[in-house]
Amino acid sequence: MLLTAAALAAPVTATAASAPAVQAAEAAGTPAERQVVLAAMAIAADTPEAEAYRGTPYVWLGRATLWLVIPVAPAPGHVLELDWGAKGDTRQAVVVINGKEATVKAGGWDGFKPVRVAVPAGVAAEQYEVALQRTASGKAAFLAGVRLLATGEAAGDAGAKPKTMSLEVGPAAAVPPPPAAFAEMRPLWDTPTPPMSPCADAEREAAFRRAEANARRWAEALYRCRRFVDGWLGHADPGTGLIPRNLSRDTAIWNAKDAAADNYPFMVLTCALTDRAMFDGRMREMLATERRVTSRLGPLPDTYAFSKQGFATEKIDLADILFGSSEYVKDGLLPLTEWLGPSPWCDRMLEILDAMGERAPVESPHGNIVSTSVEVNGEMLQTLSRIHFMTGDAKYLDWAVRLGDYYLLGDHHPTRDMTSLRLDDHGCELVSGLTELYAACHFVRPEKARAYRQGVHAMLDRVLAIGTNADGFMYTTIDPKGGKVVQQALSDNWGYNYNGFYTVYLVDGVERYRQAVVKALGSLAKPEYLRYPWEGWGSDGIADCVEGALNLTNREPVEGVDAWIDANIARMFGIQKADGVVEGWHGDGNFARTAILFALWKSEGCAVRPWRKDLRVGAVRQGEALLVSLTAEEAWEGRLLFDVPRHRVHMKLPMDWPRINQFPEWFTVEAEASYTVRDLAAGAAATHTGRAMAEGVPIRLEPGREVRLEVEKDNDK
Repeated sequence: MLLTAAALAAPVTATAASAPAVQAAEAAGTPAERQVVLAAMAIAADTPEAEAYRGTPYVWLGRATLWLVIPVAPAPGHVLELDWGAKGDTRQAVVVINGKEATVKAGGWDGFKPVRVAVPAGVAAEQYEVALQRTASGKAAFLAGVRLLATGEAAGDAGAKPKTMSLEVGPAAAVPPPPAAFAEMRPLWDTPTPPMSPCADAEREAAFRRAEANARRWAEALYRCRRFVDGWLGHADPGTGLIPRNLSRDTAIWNAKDAAADNYPFMVLTCALTDRAMFDGRMREMLATERRVTSRLGPLPDTYAFSKQGFATEKIDLADILFGSSEYVKDGLLPLTEWLGPSPWCDRMLEILDAMGERAPVESPHGNIVSTSVEVNGEMLQTLSRIHFMTGDAKYLDWAVRLGDYYLLGDHHPTRDMTSLRLDDHGCELVSGLTELYAACHFVRPEKARAYRQGVHAMLDRVLAIGTNADGFMYTTIDPKGGKVVQQALSDNWGYNYNGFYTVYLVDGVERYRQAVVKALGSLAKPEYLRYPWEGWGSDGIADCVEGALNLTNREPVEGVDAWIDANIARMFGIQKADGVVEGWHGDGNFARTAILFALWKSEGCAVRPWRKDLRVGAVRQGEALLVSLTAEEAWEGRLLFDVPRHRVHMKLPMDWPRINQFPEWFTVEAEASYTVRDLAAGAAATHTGRAMAEGVPIRLEPGREVRLEVEKDNDK
């Protein structure tokens, strides 16, 4: 619905959070109204994305989304009051209150005035969750503060002290979204392919129809990834070919922690799946250029300025370089290596990692470590634990053990000693990192695992005790030592943390850790989480949530999760623009990463070579068999590639424990095993080794005709 200023409750003079609870005011000829300030929030100068107008700090919704959690139970008579900015013009915003949306339009003054939005009827919850964001068109509002008021009879007793709202600031995202991009592709993605020869068995036919539906989702996901690559390459620096950090700010720099870590690697992976010529050409060239122009301390990269054709700063900041290197290695190069195996990107990862270890500047009782940052050390724990197995080099586990001793055997325990533990994408790295080290030690250094066990279990138990809501989702920040929640907002990285819980369940068999995972997955089916504003409604929050759900449902299928993933991927896809760019910041790479995860889920890990935008490949399991549906609009000939157990083949891991940014394994083939592939329409069957299937089974498609394959592993003789 559209609310104009005249349609809102009459504006009143703004009240400060510290003012007496009951205020009276008259405006626009309305009688005095009794009101209570139940909760308040004011934008401060240090609020992320804050600017100032006439000395008043504000956030502009054209650049950011505000997400508020108000610890007040909804009730009739509540009103949201916004300190609404205008410059003699009319401004617009979308206000989403517990999932119910209203478009607000107000202005005509110069400065800030209070504008009220009535809470929609029928909102029932333990608290208010509010998103304030731009509309798809019109001038975006800018806001200096928000209050929740109880008015009239709802005001009740005047003695209550206003509560504090939890504020999160994320990238701007419009609701409703702009017109959907790629409308010309929708018939391909939305129109089922009629079966040429339906199966007589109804259950088998239904399974193939699911595979065909999966094939259309696979096609959409990979096409969107391919357009994402084109969109960003259109903004690459002409001189170096490197992409900028962002498209609105920092447009003239490349940096390791963002451009290299979050965006570029998933351009590489997209091209590996959809454009081998670009993968072998421009993607490798970008890596070679990056290595040549950004390496500053040996192979360690630093921020590069396109206009200077050199480093952005004259002074070397070792801590900043190590942070960027850690991000690049763990968030970007490590996921590429897990998928590709040995490659130039793996070589780049190892040279950076070795240089970090050699330059570790922080002295500890257990040996030098790279940083005191929870995020950096968590990333190092994950990386070193995996790379130890991949290379067989004990030095990497030695470095990781230094960190394990620092946190689990010293006075830096994450929950016994810390007063602030972030469970979002900056702090969750430590929870996962310590559990990965614990798993690694379980297999190769059992005496160290025994020393760590009590500390690891204590960390996980404390997070469960104070860090989760009734549905099992995690808060953004907790004070584990004091036993309280610091930020009530729910973390979009709940799945990243639960990776660690499930890892310890796999190692120690602790059922409560498995049940915590199952509980959170089961809660996704609740209506309030279908369109939940993770991290402010932007693409990145959705991407991280979907990744967590996919990674965990790979291990623990729970009813309702599949539908939730499908719905939220559709939300994420709806944000992408027609030029392929998603939101124009480095987090766009996370869109591609999760879209690829989704595509591989829909195809059970199958890929094709060469890829083409009209190809559709989907698969489902039925018992021990894999059922595959393939279609193309035009004649196509190529190979269908099957996945391998990458955790063992590429990484040499002794167990496929869940890992942040991994690509889960679905249907995989063993190199020396034998498999029968049946073409049901042709009535033909062929036997292949797993090695041959990984390299690709020859396939020929006729225009518009579905090919159905049944794949089964032959019994061992």
